[in-house]
Amino acid sequence: MLASEILPSPAPMHIPDGFLSLGVALVCWILAAVGVGLALWRSGKTLGERQVPLMGVLAAFIFAAQMLNFTVAGGTSGHLIGGTLAAILLGPWAGILTMTTVVAIQALLFQDGGLLAMGANIVNMALIATLVGYGIYRGVMMLLKGRRRGLFVAGFLAAWGSVVVAAAACALELAFSGTSPLVIALPAMAGVHALIGIGEGLITVGALAFVATARRDLLEAGAASSGGLRWAAVGLVIALAVTFLSPLASPYPDGLERVAEDAGFIAAAQGAPYEVIPDYVFPGISNAALATIAAGVVGTLLVAGAAFGLARLRRQAAPVHRRA
Repeated sequence: MLASEILPSPAPMHIPDGFLSLGVALVCWILAAVGVGLALWRSGKTLGERQVPLMGVLAAFIFAAQMLNFTVAGGTSGHLIGGTLAAILLGPWAGILTMTTVVAIQALLFQDGGLLAMGANIVNMALIATLVGYGIYRGVMMLLKGRRRGLFVAGFLAAWGSVVVAAAACALELAFSGTSPLVIALPAMAGVHALIGIGEGLITVGALAFVATARRDLLEAGAASSGGLRWAAVGLVIALAVTFLSPLASPYPDGLERVAEDAGFIAAAQGAPYEVIPDYVFPGISNAALATIAAGVVGTLLVAGAAFGLARLRRQAAPVHRRA
């Protein structure tokens, strides 16, 4: 018996192939390429030495946390996006690269999100969620300047807003694809993700509270970093520990899957042309919980390594006089 038949694993979370038309998917790929290219260029000018290990650790944490679907109303689950958290700790450009790394590995290794639809998932989760979250965060921080709880108020509102706007973008993509009329897709996606956004906000605030307590300097632009790689190792251990909770993820469909079921276009989803670790269940392990944990550990380490390597390459490629 397959592990996935014993215990539900975290449900696939991103847009699968078949939901978007070829034209919309290609436009999203163009937007994703432009956005990620801009992030690569700008991050070479802004990426500081202290952000190199942080980018790897944060990518690992976001990947692991995304496996923990949480239940919301109506038999629906949600999951962390993480774009706002990445933007707050890394800045918008490095945040985009971090999120792109997570989304790409999820699609390529775990068949979470279609290959043709990967451009749309990058646009929604890496570009829109990150930039919108960062914009809201900076705006609220300016309004609440000097207030003790400003970091947490701004973090919560930014995280919530990023989820709702990203969901609205997905609804527009579905509508332009002819998959679901905008009058149906937009209120359905925005409504369910307004609830999911609360969970995103709470997780973001919790992560910011931990960072503010353990490493306040990581929240301060231009601050010197101390402790070498010790804190990064601790962060990676925390991310790996989160994967051990992944078998407890909610078995309910996530927001997009719920809308697809209710609106009648779930059958349009197409399977991946190949499988590596499908649905976050490591092949060859009969115990469902262990199979999910093993998949999470492998993914977390790969995402951490890929993000760290990308950050290191961008840091080394930056002109010496530009380095922080």
